Amino acid sequence: MRLDKELVRDILLAVEAHDDPQGWMELSIEGRSSEEVSYHVMLLDEAGLVSGIDLGSIGHFEWQPRRLTYKGHEFLDSVRDPEIWRRTKEGAETAGVAGLGFLVELGKAYCKQMLQDKLGLSLS
Repeated sequence: MRLDKELVRDILLAVEAHDDPQGWMELSIEGRSSEEVSYHVMLLDEAGLVSGIDLGSIGHFEWQPRRLTYKGHEFLDSVRDPEIWRRTKEGAETAGVAGLGFLVELGKAYCKQMLQDKLGLSLS
């Protein structure tokens, strides 16, 4: 299964909107299969962006998120702006890189650039 950048952002936004950070949430994303969502939650857990839980059993694959990690909040805050998200996705596609680590760093870089342009400050 391929990494779907839009699904990554949709999951992060849904987890952020969840009110109970103590327990896991039953996450479903409209138009996406439970396997797609579970796979991406597992990847987000591995990347340290969400704290997830493997609820699967033999012959059944199911990952659900518990909460965003600090790193997940940082990434989501950096790509919340639609223009920064668009540029982040395009930059990753242009570079031919689809990894979550690269996507996080690229999102931060575009966010930092936008802040420097808007505030006229050098953010090293």
